Amino acid sequence: MVRDITIGQYYPENSVIHKLDPRVKLAGTLIFIVSLFLFSSFMGYVAVILFLGIVIKLSKVPFKFIIKGLRAIFILLLFTVVFNMFLTPGRELVHIFGSVRITEEGLRIAIFMGIRLILLIIGSSVLTLTTSPNQLTDGMEKGLSIFKRIGLPVHEIAMMMSIALRFIPILLEETDKIMKAQSARGADFETGGFINKAKALIPILVPLFVSAFRRAIDLAMAMEARCYHGGEGRTKMKPLQYKSRDRVAYITCFAYVFILIVINIVANKFIGV
Repeated sequence: MVRDITIGQYYPENSVIHKLDPRVKLAGTLIFIVSLFLFSSFMGYVAVILFLGIVIKLSKVPFKFIIKGLRAIFILLLFTVVFNMFLTPGRELVHIFGSVRITEEGLRIAIFMGIRLILLIIGSSVLTLTTSPNQLTDGMEKGLSIFKRIGLPVHEIAMMMSIALRFIPILLEETDKIMKAQSARGADFETGGFINKAKALIPILVPLFVSAFRRAIDLAMAMEARCYHGGEGRTKMKPLQYKSRDRVAYITCFAYVFILIVINIVANKFIGV
């Protein structure tokens, strides 16, 4: 399951999505996430899935590679669906036992929330899979540069987020190695109850924290050795510049939001009728 997490990984490919300016992809991802909460109709989900499917197709990233990231959030997805299904009041559909029942509203909200969570993870994965950590740093720094006027350390924030994203696959690989090493020594992470499984994680967490701190210290020493003192006065070897394809991407994102709003208005009108 550790290897199934795709957020934070970069999949190099020569595609239109990879060539887009990182600011466009960051803004597009933000628009996509917000758009997931603009509608509550079936046609809205169809439009979002079609849009996301086109983006994935243009990115040339294998769909199997993207979809395997959902295995890591299976428990969270299951909890979200179950809680919404059983705890949402409304017109009763099925009475199971005692006071536990499934309502029509609960079933509908559970399905929609599950789909939203899946689309959210896939959309976020597409961003990191098609954008290198350096591009993400440059894009966040350039996109948030307006906040420098109020004293916000934009470069430092972008650098921290970039380092965090870069450390995700590294720590996942380290966790996998530690688990295999402990399993070879006879450690059992599968059997037993919740308490036993939690105790079995201690031989993993301790060396993982030690490794993470060691890597952080090595990174800090390397940055100091290269005379890194923040973003003040730093220049870029490849400064970001918008191109025609980036403008087309912005127009496509706004058209996508407009279509969703129209679909939502039409769906609400028919429901009202």
